[in-house]
Amino acid sequence: MKNYIPRPLYAKRIEPFIDKELIKVITGQRRIGKSYILLQISDMIKKEKPEANIVFVDKEQLAFTDIRNYMELYQYVLKMTAGHGCNYLFIDEIQEIEDFQLCLRSLLNENRCDIYCTGSNAKMLSGELATHLAGRYIEFPVHSLSYEEFLTFNQRQDSSESLRLYLTFGGMPYIHNLTMETNVIFEYLRNVYSTILLKDVVARESIRNVSFLENLVAYLIDNTGSLFSAQNISKYLKSQQVNIPTQTILNYLRALCNSFFIYKIQRAEVQGMKIFEIGEKYYFEDLGLHNAIRHFDFRKDINKLMENVVCIDLLRSGYEVYVGKYGNKEIDFIASKSDHRIYIQVTYMLSDDTTIQREFGNLLEIPDNYPKYVVTMDEMQSGGNYQGIKQISLRDFLLAEDKENIKSSLTFL
Repeated sequence: MKNYIPRPLYAKRIEPFIDKELIKVITGQRRIGKSYILLQISDMIKKEKPEANIVFVDKEQLAFTDIRNYMELYQYVLKMTAGHGCNYLFIDEIQEIEDFQLCLRSLLNENRCDIYCTGSNAKMLSGELATHLAGRYIEFPVHSLSYEEFLTFNQRQDSSESLRLYLTFGGMPYIHNLTMETNVIFEYLRNVYSTILLKDVVARESIRNVSFLENLVAYLIDNTGSLFSAQNISKYLKSQQVNIPTQTILNYLRALCNSFFIYKIQRAEVQGMKIFEIGEKYYFEDLGLHNAIRHFDFRKDINKLMENVVCIDLLRSGYEVYVGKYGNKEIDFIASKSDHRIYIQVTYMLSDDTTIQREFGNLLEIPDNYPKYVVTMDEMQSGGNYQGIKQISLRDFLLAEDKENIKSSLTFL
């Protein structure tokens, strides 16, 4: 029995689907904590049904090396469920099993067991599952620790120092077992990065030019939150006597996104939500990995760190996220969920009138009544508003459960 720290955000989302005839697919970057969420769900089931037969297949353990394809998985499940009437199947890193979808489809049709699995590659959903099990599975994306989870895992109180540590070391769950020293944590994170790159990107996507892939990651780190164009990158490389076709760049970016290492955030017109095909931004799943790979300067990088952490927090909260365009103005984020929408600008400090006019002015021009926020590191003004637009500190924003109804009180000019 493994000890773990519960993550109720995901347990609450999955619990309503227990015993429903849908395959529960938990997706996310490697080492993000998906395995422990499976354990959490299996413990919930055993608590309600002590007679439940839990079958666990962990493809990262040597004990399951012999399960290489769908037929071997099927035979194993038949053996482990024989004679039992209340079966639950948990499979960790299912993409390691060839043609796994054929086994899952058969097990689902036979109503043999309630199925839960994890995967570290989005291609699994767009390809294998979507083709063979359309409408018969439900996805639960898992992200690195939220700021609130970071405080819980590391037994810290909310403070400016805690936020600084979160922005520096990120939210990979395992780091709570390490000392809060930069060289120790960054060494661990660099090893995680190597594993992700080799197992989930290079091997899975048959990447040939690993050196260029690493340079592309470095470029994305240096340009986090900047509008990106593969064609412009290709032109820049040619000026440096490096000839990489635009399509190769796009393929490598797609491979990095498939591993959940980065997220592509497209631009959208505020009115009508027209999606633009070019000029997207990329953000990293985990800031710790982002900071460990390249030389890290907190003061110089603070704006892109803030923007990155806000983006992932919105995704974690279940929003669809876009970079907004209104006329010739850019809105950092449009976040939509059901019939709700919020607009967000992110800036380090509201240090002068020019900054205030720029950050609030972009939002003031949007002619609708959805909530609008300016997120800053300035805690003195948190909770204030400027002509109805709320200003909130990053700490308060990250800890707010209801992003649509963050309260404001103080009015400032």
